[in-house]
Formats: sequence, structure tokens, C-alpha cells
Amino acid sequence: MVSREGRNVKDVSTKIKDSAGDRLFVIFIYVGLSLITLSILYPLIYIVSSSLSSPLAVTSGRVWLWPVDVTLDGYKAVLGSSKVIMGYANSLFYTVFGTIIAVTLTVLLAYPLSRKSFFGRTFLMFFILFTMLFSGGLIPEYLVVQNLGMVDTRWALLIPKAIAVWQVIIARTFFQTSIPEELVEASEMDGCSDLRFLWSVVIPLAKPIIAVLVLMYAIMQWNSYFDALIYLKSEALYPLQLVLRNILILNTDASSLMSASEMMERQQLAELMKYSLIVVASLPVLIIYPFVQKYFMQGMLIGSVKG
Repeated sequence: MVSREGRNVKDVSTKIKDSAGDRLFVIFIYVGLSLITLSILYPLIYIVSSSLSSPLAVTSGRVWLWPVDVTLDGYKAVLGSSKVIMGYANSLFYTVFGTIIAVTLTVLLAYPLSRKSFFGRTFLMFFILFTMLFSGGLIPEYLVVQNLGMVDTRWALLIPKAIAVWQVIIARTFFQTSIPEELVEASEMDGCSDLRFLWSVVIPLAKPIIAVLVLMYAIMQWNSYFDALIYLKSEALYPLQLVLRNILILNTDASSLMSASEMMERQQLAELMKYSLIVVASLPVLIIYPFVQKYFMQGMLIGSVKG
């Protein structure tokens, strides 16, 4: 049975109609979102379709949406190399240990900066932001890494880029807004040390921002190849991106001893491998992202407030 007040509310709600301007605005939003979604999805579908198509179909431009003459030659050529497995193992090593080091250092730096009782935090924050605006450049950075004896070692990919200023700002803002001063004062009255408070109280409450930091640093480490190109000389230390780059270059390097048909087949295979390499290199990130998406959105929203 509907009450009199309920009928009134229902009558009022049914009488309120969107104006023509509101309906036009909603249509405009849906059209805009559809175009943005299409502009994101189409390149992904095109790359996956091209990686599954025959080399001749890719080079002749017959692939525009779905695979043509489906084949796995591109993936066989990429995954058939032992260097790719080695590159995968190296990239996993750099991603896992690089993320652990980066998240640990970021939390240890961001949390003191978030506490008002930390002496000199404004002065220290100024120097941290200064490095975000002005950097020493490639040559001074290389000389520092060289003098520290990290050239052609795994440490060259783990230490120099261990802390990112942007992630420090997000983490510091999260700690400022989520960890109240009263909680710190209560722990001090109970005799809790700073390290014990950080480990037992702050870390459990900071799971969303830690998930965000893990995702950010993991993607950064996984996609990083420029540092490896500069600092590494041994192929046994190459990450996946550098291994795939070398494979692609070798397949496009046509020798004068090859016949015209062999050169054509090799160039077609190289064109096909480009798309297969993109899929192979992006697959781990695409698998991990859905599992941390909710933490990513929550942490980014909280961490960016008042940032």
C-alpha cells in the first residue's frame, strides 16, 4: 500500500522531466565516451588481430579489425628463442625486487614527511621537489652509476630510479589524510616506538596506497629499457624489452647473400613480430591490473586529495 506521502513523492518524481538541453547534454556525453572507448579499444584489437594474421596479410594492409589467415608464426618466432625466456626471467627479477626496494624506500620517506612533528620536513620536501623540476642529466647520472661500480650489474636497474617524486607526494598525502595525529600521540603514550608504529599501525591502514605504489613501480620497472640500454653490456642481464628489440633488429637486418624472396619473407616476418612482441611484453601487466584495480582507484583518489 502506498502512503499519501509516497504517492506525492511518486507523483512529483514522475512529473519532473529532463529538459531538451539536459537530454542533449546526456547524449553528447554518451557519444563522447563511446568515441573515447572506441579510440582505446581499436588499437588493442588491431594489434592482437595483426599478431594472429599471416605476414602477407599484415604487410599488404588487409588487416583492419579481425585476424586474416590466422597463424601463430609470429608467436612461434618470438617464444622459440631461448633469449626471450631469459629476458622474461630478468624482467621478472627487476620488476619484483625493484618494486620491493622502491615501495620500501618510498614509504620510509613519505611517512616522516607527512608528520607535522618531523623537523625540517618543509626544507627536505623542497629539495625533493627540486629534483622533480631539474635533473642532473644523463652524463652526470652515468658517471655517478659508474663511480659506484654498478655499470653492467643488476643494481644499475634497481637503485638509481628506486624513488619517484610523484609517488612520494601521493604517499605523503595519503598518510597526512588517513593517519590522524591522535593515533600517533596515543601510541607514544603507550610507549610504542616509531618503527613499531609504522609496521603495526601505518602499514595495515595503508594497503590501498601500497597497492597503488606496487602497481606504479611494477609497471615502470617492467616497461623500463633505456637504463638497460645504457648501463648493461652483458646479454645475460638484458630485460625482455631489450631482448625483443635485438630480435627485431636481427630479423630486419637483411643480408646481401639472401635472395629477394628470402629478404621479402624476413621483412614480412619482422613486421608480424612487431605486433607479437607488443602482446608478449604487455601480457603480464594486463593480467595483474584487474586484481589491483579496486585498490588502485581507492588509493589514487585518497592520495590525490589536497595533493
